[in-house]
Amino acid sequence: MAGARDENAPPEARGDTDDALLTVRAAEGDEDAFAVLVQSHAPALIRLATRLLGGRAEAEDAVQDAFINAWRRLPEFHQRSSFGTWMYRIVTNRCLNVLRARKPVAPLEAAGELAAPEHSASPARIAEARDAVRELGEALDQLSVEQRACWVLRELDGQSYEFIADAVGISQEAVRARVFRARRCLTQAMGAWR
Repeated sequence: MAGARDENAPPEARGDTDDALLTVRAAEGDEDAFAVLVQSHAPALIRLATRLLGGRAEAEDAVQDAFINAWRRLPEFHQRSSFGTWMYRIVTNRCLNVLRARKPVAPLEAAGELAAPEHSASPARIAEARDAVRELGEALDQLSVEQRACWVLRELDGQSYEFIADAVGISQEAVRARVFRARRCLTQAMGAWR
């Protein structure tokens, strides 16, 4: 469809010119312009926050807080980066703060049995998949919050090292190092599943 935005595209690949104009209008107090920015960027930001935090409700709260923060700080935004990159940075930092403040949680086994899936997979296959997901979750929990953020942005969100460095506020070399260490840790932790 011509003219449609790809919501999976990184913010810099979307209509930066439109975003720049909308950002200027929003900074001048135009709530409708800000609403368009929110509608445009919220799906990708919620996906990012969900991947970082592990839960949709907590992710939606983090993104909502980030947009409230952005609305308040719009007059300070001087467009050194795109609005989307700026929002990625705000959401990533909000998620990192949430992760750092988390108290240890009970293991997944304490949550009880999951409902049976609707498809017809064998019980052994279902048990194996649950074990793999549980072990991946445990492996991700072993990463530092910075490693997890960089790995999620690179491996799950497909962002460039330059983009991640800007979003997280560290150098590209630091991003590469964190992604490398995260990959190594996850590869070791998930070795039995290869």
